Amino acid sequence: MKHLVILGHGAGGTMVATKIRKKLDESQWRITVIDRDWQHHYQPGWLFIPFGIYTLEDCIKPKADFVPKGVNLVMDEVTEIDPAKQQVKTKKGQYHYDWLVIGTGCRIMPGEVEGMTEDWRGNIHDFYTPDGAVALYKKWKYFNKGRVVLNIAEMPIKCPVAPLEFIFMADWFFTVNGVRDHVELELVTPLAGAFTKPVASAMLGKLCEQKNIKITPNFDISHVNAGKKTIESHKGEEVDYDLLVAVPPNFGAQVVLDSGLGDPMGYVNTDPYTLKAKDYPNIYVVGDATNVPTSKAGAVAHYESDIIVENLVREIDGQEPKPDYDGHSTCFIVTGYEKASLIDFNYTVEPLPGKYPFPGLGPFTLLGESYFNYWGKMMFKWVYYNMMLKGQELPLEPQMFMAGKMLSHVYHVYG
Repeated sequence: MKHLVILGHGAGGTMVATKIRKKLDESQWRITVIDRDWQHHYQPGWLFIPFGIYTLEDCIKPKADFVPKGVNLVMDEVTEIDPAKQQVKTKKGQYHYDWLVIGTGCRIMPGEVEGMTEDWRGNIHDFYTPDGAVALYKKWKYFNKGRVVLNIAEMPIKCPVAPLEFIFMADWFFTVNGVRDHVELELVTPLAGAFTKPVASAMLGKLCEQKNIKITPNFDISHVNAGKKTIESHKGEEVDYDLLVAVPPNFGAQVVLDSGLGDPMGYVNTDPYTLKAKDYPNIYVVGDATNVPTSKAGAVAHYESDIIVENLVREIDGQEPKPDYDGHSTCFIVTGYEKASLIDFNYTVEPLPGKYPFPGLGPFTLLGESYFNYWGKMMFKWVYYNMMLKGQELPLEPQMFMAGKMLSHVYHVYG
């Protein structure tokens, strides 16, 4: 019997396991998923915990709830990946594979920025971990005066729109608490503007201006001076804070680094179109573990899982993988006051205005605020748990389509 091993039972690994189990003959293929944590986190929900909209319990379900019949879930920690032997070692055993899918995600590394951990969870907080989101809620629910600075240390990061959503929601949060006039909000970013793509950056930057949120662009953080409550760039620029909300460097899994499979940040070198590992045979990569130039987000993992399943089946059948992934990413951006925007883009076409998913009808508005967009974002948790993780079909194609988008705004940003 042949063996497909999937490392990680997060969004990407779960969707690959669920979808490919339907495609492979159970009498010929065994599927094993290895993960060290029994909890499946709805990671987009972490954003809402500091604002009291979700609790941590709202964002957690047992991973066992999403294991389809015919898939073996192993609770263990992967310690080594050996492509030469086609073998995975764990703390409790080892597993030979015929095909491997790496879905080990990414993690924040505050220790990579000098001084950041010196006041960690004191006046320096994060919302990119469940514990961090809970601690931040406790820290600032009574915050009524001072400077709140949100700093993105470097790119890439998990869910690149989340810092913008956070700063927009902070404006709403302090306004409804009656203290917004006494709280300064500043987004300090290594990007040239509010976002990576020009049209979206202009629109989102204008929203920041309307909400009296200062943007400090092109800030390459060097270190944090916790005693002075400042962050300093390599150019010597200083930004002072009373509360620093940090988005530290994001790295891939330690086992990827330890096994020599990744780039210096621990991301697997991945073909951006087939999603197959470039340097190793019989390995595909999904979600945040890849180094492909698109968003590290749940929708991306969903699109990638369709491509990976198709290509795995093709290769098992002796065919070449198809280069069908175009970098498609779809992200809601909460803008506060029960409104949100929506962006839909890929490797070559940046976010454009329009309607989605049905041309002219929507119901979602691209690059424009609406209440319906917000409720689409809030409804997504139900869709995620009840449809996406269970492999049910959604009206979302892996490839981006141009119908419904205003073509006059097309920019080709990758050549």
